[in-house]
Amino acid sequence: MPILRNIGTLATCRADGAQGDIHSIHDAALVWEEGRIVWMGPEAELPALDDARESWDAGGRLVIPGLIDCHTHLAFGGWRAGEFEQRLLGESYQDIARAGGGIAATVEATRAVSEEALSERCVDFLHAMLRLGVTTVECKSGYGLNTENELKILRAYRRVSAMQPVRLVATLLGAHVVPKEWKADRRRYVDLVIEEMIPAVAAENLAEFCDVFVEDTAFTVDEARRILGAGSAVGLKPKLHADQLAPGGGAELAAEVRAVSADHLEHASEAGLTEMARAGTVAVALPLATLYLRQSPMAARRFVDAHVPVAVATDFNPGSAPSYDMHLALLLACTFLGLTPSEALKGATVHAARAVGRERDIGSVEPGKAADFAVIDAPDVTHWMYHFRPDTCRMTVVDGTVQWEAPGLSPAGTGRC
Repeated sequence: MPILRNIGTLATCRADGAQGDIHSIHDAALVWEEGRIVWMGPEAELPALDDARESWDAGGRLVIPGLIDCHTHLAFGGWRAGEFEQRLLGESYQDIARAGGGIAATVEATRAVSEEALSERCVDFLHAMLRLGVTTVECKSGYGLNTENELKILRAYRRVSAMQPVRLVATLLGAHVVPKEWKADRRRYVDLVIEEMIPAVAAENLAEFCDVFVEDTAFTVDEARRILGAGSAVGLKPKLHADQLAPGGGAELAAEVRAVSADHLEHASEAGLTEMARAGTVAVALPLATLYLRQSPMAARRFVDAHVPVAVATDFNPGSAPSYDMHLALLLACTFLGLTPSEALKGATVHAARAVGRERDIGSVEPGKAADFAVIDAPDVTHWMYHFRPDTCRMTVVDGTVQWEAPGLSPAGTGRC
């Protein structure tokens, strides 16, 4: 029964309370067994344990629930560094997409990559994310845009789940954009997604969610409604990319179909916020995309004040957010979006767990939940966000097993972790 002692601040991040209520415990200890948390609280109240095989010393550091990146496009071919420079020189994301760049360029590169190569690349990314304290990642398809290649991406995720310890949650994003071969007949492409792609994914149980990008350069509200309805009919829960580049009724549609989450939302309407709150839909903030696209940021305070839970994720992809650094995303959620450090952390833990349908099992440090947590070299959450620097994660535990530890650590109870 392993014990983590000498925790300066334990941010438990229980679901109850407001966005900023992370229910911290100071001078704490944490006990787990067989991958599940069995006790946490002030170390002075630690009960006598008959089977304390292993004791770790947190060295007075911060301990947080394992971070959950609830919006990524993990599997893709190539990169798009040239577009980064194009945008710096004044071209818009929409202009680049209309000229054949953007998502279409990554689709071409991804179709040329084998399932095995995609899998190996994902494993490399996930190992790096693990060292940042990330224990769960939602991973979308969307760079295949035909049945064969969408299945290839989702099969790669299934393969990757068995190759490394980070927990994966797969999402079908066959409706990312209309691929170039269907530009002249977009209705037929929507029909293909509904009649061929979704049934094939469901038959192999390759995804839990169905996502649609609702935008001028992607899909309309009516098209998205049809696609999400078809997904729901076979058990794929709805998600949306919504109102990122312009207002388009995405937030309202998310509430209408009772989507688990609606993501981006920089241009969501007040009516959309109200309806999302009623529907219980999570708003997923993606500040790295805001940074790279140099957009006006999502006004996260609007959502918090409207009682919409706000999650925070990276949107890791090769175009608009080519970084998987969750710590940086959390900092930007504070500086760009207006969240406090505690509000941002809750957004990357228990609210992110809700955005992937896992809130009963992960996202907080509570008895009975998975023993997913990270030891951070900071005294508290505010200092961690404020003093941004590399290598602050000292140890990452997934399902009770230490999967990453900084050099020089030992479980003897004498060293620092």
